Amino acid sequence: MNIHIIGGGNLGSAIALGLCEFVKESHITVTRRNLQTILQLEAKGITVSANNAHQIETADIVILTVKPYQTALVLREIGAKIPTAVVVSAVSGVTIADLKKGIPNNAIVRIMPNIAIQFGESATCISFDAQDQAAGQKVVSLFQKLGTAPVIEEKLMDAATVLGACGTAYALRYIRASMQAGIEIGFDAQTALAIAAQTAKGAAQMLLEEKIHPEQLIDRVTTPQGCTIVGLNEMEHQGFSSSLIKGIKTSLNKIKE
Repeated sequence: MNIHIIGGGNLGSAIALGLCEFVKESHITVTRRNLQTILQLEAKGITVSANNAHQIETADIVILTVKPYQTALVLREIGAKIPTAVVVSAVSGVTIADLKKGIPNNAIVRIMPNIAIQFGESATCISFDAQDQAAGQKVVSLFQKLGTAPVIEEKLMDAATVLGACGTAYALRYIRASMQAGIEIGFDAQTALAIAAQTAKGAAQMLLEEKIHPEQLIDRVTTPQGCTIVGLNEMEHQGFSSSLIKGIKTSLNKIKE
């Protein structure tokens, strides 16, 4: 499979590295105007170019990871050269209908991954129109190798951006705060970070494996008059859950502006 990624920023590079690691049968090309910033990808066997159309005629899948304002220009640049390629857009806020205006004859699939895709741990939300069902399922199968790949309605793609992509930063902020607390209670920074990160990873893995509500797992580690419940209650008194919910909703409102 020939996969062509246009836009070698943080997300585009992370997708390329994830594909290189977990989809061995693929040949990957990444393009970016500022070529110097992606030259390190060549060490992984990834082709890089400053020309968006470099060998794009051979692409089976073209993945767009550019800025929203760049999208129309990129489609004009490559549209005539990819008559049969599936176009996969990770561009926030640009709808399938918008993309169809530039490339009316291509199958189009929207995705919203996060940068953990580099390690095969992304939650990549995927959306496509009914007429592109076959192409959509092909893309789902591809991204299932790089984490989870739920299919959602397109109207939820902005929400997916906040919960799945911005959510990486929210989770990291929790881990940072936990690390800082660990230092206060006696650990050195490196040990505190290792404990906090692994604990968050373990909690997430339990949820993914057991597919139950978080409170059911919380109940397993809270005992009457114990240290866990008093800590949880203090966090709630200080607005832990409500501040997180408000932050997520504020991020969504920003996207919709």
